[in-house]
Amino acid sequence: MSQPCPCGRLNARGRPLAFENCCAPYLDHGVDAPDAESLMRSRYSAFVLERPAYLLASWHATTRPPELTLDPGIKWLGLAIKGVKSIDADHAEVAFVARSRVGGRGQRLEERSRFVRDDGRWLYIDGEIV
Repeated sequence: MSQPCPCGRLNARGRPLAFENCCAPYLDHGVDAPDAESLMRSRYSAFVLERPAYLLASWHATTRPPELTLDPGIKWLGLAIKGVKSIDADHAEVAFVARSRVGGRGQRLEERSRFVRDDGRWLYIDGEIV
């Protein structure tokens, strides 16, 4: 059996989706995420798998940093999507909680991320810590 996707998405039976059937097409095969939630999940998986190039490529040019260095000391523990809000056809927000451990201490990142569909492709704009 293949590895479950780091993003934690479940199939219709409530079982974890395999990485190959979930975020791998976006991270490994250049497929564009079909919606803001899928992009959010794939970006979380990119953090878990330490793929800064994907994170930068899925970040809107107006807010993207020139480079991104990931902290190798972070162990990501799980993602919970709290809500998805469609603003209009090309704008959406995804509220989530990402749990991690740094130096043995548990941490929680709760954020409301904003996404835009630019030329048919969903991109991360920014996030507000909640």
